[in-house]
Amino acid sequence: MNYSDFCNSIEQKNKPQNLHPSLEALWLTAAGNWDEAHLIVQSREDNDSEWIHAHLHREEGDKWNATYWYTRCGREFPSISLKDEWEEITKDLILKYT
Repeated sequence: MNYSDFCNSIEQKNKPQNLHPSLEALWLTAAGNWDEAHLIVQSREDNDSEWIHAHLHREEGDKWNATYWYTRCGREFPSISLKDEWEEITKDLILKYT
């Protein structure tokens, strides 16, 4: 699967089967299901989940909590838009997990 396929599946509301949990959380985020995406990442303890967790709290507007999670995964608070950050995370993890 490539980035375009991933985005098309969101537009078609057809979540691919057997997604890595991090990619599933990103899919759910883009599909508007913040709570379910948050449940996935908060139950995992890896840098990718922590990066997504940070992004979710940034999206929520909770800068303090987002900063905590960015620090945990070894990243700085981004200066790019939420959309651009989602794209960066998604492209990175598609390469890693597909």
